[in-house]
Amino acid sequence: MTSSAPLGLQGAYLLGERASHDEMRVRLLDVAGQLLLDHGPESLSMRRIATEAGCSTTIIYTMFGSKEGLAEALYLEGFEKFRRRLEAVPSRKDPFEHLIALGPAYREACLAEPAYYGLMFEKAIPGFEPSERARTLARAALNIFDRVIADCISAGSIVPTQPRKIADALWAAAHGAISLERAGHLRDARTYDAVTSATITCFLVQRP
Repeated sequence: MTSSAPLGLQGAYLLGERASHDEMRVRLLDVAGQLLLDHGPESLSMRRIATEAGCSTTIIYTMFGSKEGLAEALYLEGFEKFRRRLEAVPSRKDPFEHLIALGPAYREACLAEPAYYGLMFEKAIPGFEPSERARTLARAALNIFDRVIADCISAGSIVPTQPRKIADALWAAAHGAISLERAGHLRDARTYDAVTSATITCFLVQRP
């Protein structure tokens, strides 16, 4: 009868190896993101990232394949960071209150991650175009808006329509204000709050 101990040990080793791999991946993305923010896209050479992260270029190529692969990983990591911030917003009994609470959280995510924001929405790396798969995954990371809007429709506070239609309108309004704020034209969140609130108002159920 074969002992299960070796399989258990192998499993523990593989789990440890995977954890180490994930930690290094996060480290590399953080280093690359900071370089992009501090020194621009020309700083994103594999050699410089490896030096800053304290690893070999071989590890970077193994994980990401190429500079374009690294850029796409950064792009997706940015959306994942946004997803985590939005999912951390406490749910409300009233879905409309939850939707309203997501607005400030989204703005905070955008302003807290300038390097990722530039890559995600401002073409911070010239010539980089995310693949269709990456765009699909990126939009899926923001599906919490679609879900909460669907709950608002079910609760009767928002007119029946495709939740994605409302979410995209809200997304567009939000980024207009955020882009102006990042460029120094707006000093605070008041315009952001106004345009996002106005967008939501367009879809509210009109009551007598």
